Amino acid sequence: MEDLLKLKGKNIVVMGVANERSLAWGVAKSLHTAGANIIYTYRLERSLGKLTKLLEEKELSTDNIFQCDVNDDNSIHKAFTEIGEKFGVIHGIVHSIAFAHAEDLKNPFVQTSREGFAFAHDTSAYSLVAVAREAEPYMTEGGSIVTMSYLGAERAIETYRVMGVAKAALEASVRYLAIDLGKKDIRVNAISAGPIRTLAAKGVSGFNDILRTIEEKSPLQRNVTQDEVGDMTLAILSHLSRGVTGEVIYVDSGYHIVG
Repeated sequence: MEDLLKLKGKNIVVMGVANERSLAWGVAKSLHTAGANIIYTYRLERSLGKLTKLLEEKELSTDNIFQCDVNDDNSIHKAFTEIGEKFGVIHGIVHSIAFAHAEDLKNPFVQTSREGFAFAHDTSAYSLVAVAREAEPYMTEGGSIVTMSYLGAERAIETYRVMGVAKAALEASVRYLAIDLGKKDIRVNAISAGPIRTLAAKGVSGFNDILRTIEEKSPLQRNVTQDEVGDMTLAILSHLSRGVTGEVIYVDSGYHIVG
């Protein structure tokens, strides 16, 4: 399988590991199994502490960690310059970053503030554009960029509110980035994951009801796991998906076809 994946020793940047339950960590686990060289980014010092502790608990290297605030262009430029200088070539990026203010997830969508709308889009959608721009000069052997989305990007899920609109912008950005970067054999795709109990999920009201609905209505009649999302992301990062770009790949037990 390693020969098919062709990820052994490849430099993959994983952005957004918040804790052991995060989607980004699920991807990191799959990448580790495939023998990839994983490079981590973090935003704040407290995030660095959590990430370092997690890696140490799993007996994994803490040498390849870089600070990157995706709301700051200078920080993104600095991070990818440092990564590029250390590793030379970047073969893949996992963008698992999204955030909105708590009040904008709690209040009705019509009450979303201008600042809150802009912040959710800047963090959750524009950050992918900024990251791709800074990474492109170091993706000299082609490669794959994967971001994380959700069904609320294409359907109105009441409790997802402004984040759904931001994810819609994220998915549109995937398509336009795929056009721009395809000339350099860089593929850009999104994974639309079913709901998983992550730190981010705590901000979505009625989350338990969403989980129950998927168990009742999805073709597989169950919710997906972190590992299942990680493994599909691994496939999209790998040689196996070399002809796929600009797509949204669903890992949601098939719920999107019936829900």
